[in-house]
Amino acid sequence: MRMKQTIRSKITLTLMVLLLVMLTAACGSTSNSNANTDVKGGSNAASSNTDATQTGQNAAAEDNTASSNTTDNIASATAYPLTVKDVTGTELTFQKAPERIVTLLPSETEIVYAIGAGTALVGVDDYSNYPKEAAAILKIGGMDADIEKIVSLKPELVLASYTMGQAVVDKLRSLGIQVYATDPKNYDGVMGKIKQIGAILNKTSEAEAVAEHMTDVREQVVNAVKDAPKPNVYLEFSPGWTVGKGEFLDELITLAGGTNIATNAGWYEIDPEAVVKSNPEDIIYASMTLKEGEKNPILTAIETRPGWNTINAIKNKQIFEVDQDPLTRVGPRLAEGLLEVAKKLHPDLIH
Repeated sequence: MRMKQTIRSKITLTLMVLLLVMLTAACGSTSNSNANTDVKGGSNAASSNTDATQTGQNAAAEDNTASSNTTDNIASATAYPLTVKDVTGTELTFQKAPERIVTLLPSETEIVYAIGAGTALVGVDDYSNYPKEAAAILKIGGMDADIEKIVSLKPELVLASYTMGQAVVDKLRSLGIQVYATDPKNYDGVMGKIKQIGAILNKTSEAEAVAEHMTDVREQVVNAVKDAPKPNVYLEFSPGWTVGKGEFLDELITLAGGTNIATNAGWYEIDPEAVVKSNPEDIIYASMTLKEGEKNPILTAIETRPGWNTINAIKNKQIFEVDQDPLTRVGPRLAEGLLEVAKKLHPDLIH
């Protein structure tokens, strides 16, 4: 019994850390005036640059499965009624484009604005701060969304992450509210999500344009670094936490021309000695919201952990801060996160 309680506690702690990173990071970063983040986990990240050269025209099946009613020609208007299936396998049918939308994550807010449907937003989570227009939208809470407030807004669609908001999603559905839940597993999954939301909102051509830009950025990066050495990279997205196999950030490092030293699956607390043994050539860490004059606690930890002064990345001053919001939000600006990481790892190839 005690062992089961311990396992449950560890799982709960992991989810809480991921939620806090996704949400608190969304408040912004002192290193970039446009910083706005949202992090989510995922799996089945691309394991090679062959995956990176895909055009992104095909959505990740487990994340963005639509019925045959979804338009084959993404640039044409959506044909209603439209039936789609979300990551939970739940089918949703829309008789028309939703005109009242609530988003439970900053990434979803960014998507709605990016495809030109921002005027339909009636509620967003407390941490949706990009674009600037989101500041004027009614806030519905953070990790614990205000169910009563959401219901009072009479939304025709709620956009959410199931992994990070299962209880809220289930409750809203029990009240008869349409919730489209996603959990993109990789770069293609993010583009697929954007295109599916575009189809739901009758913004197919706008969503395709966003996905095309993301595809162009990926191809630019992959082509630039394809023949370059792949340095070993350590990524710390929150103090003491890294990300390994099967997550979109692991794929991002690969696409950017690096090799992630984190060999475990998922998001996990680091073993400092294991990082020393791996001896990464580059260290990437996420920016954080700080008070004036305050030093990023991730950097402080990196510089002061026992034995880490022997790591090549630290000895050679190859430690780079990256804007956390584009890096960790599974939305349109993930392309910016990819480009920034690639510039840090291969500054001579990507300018």
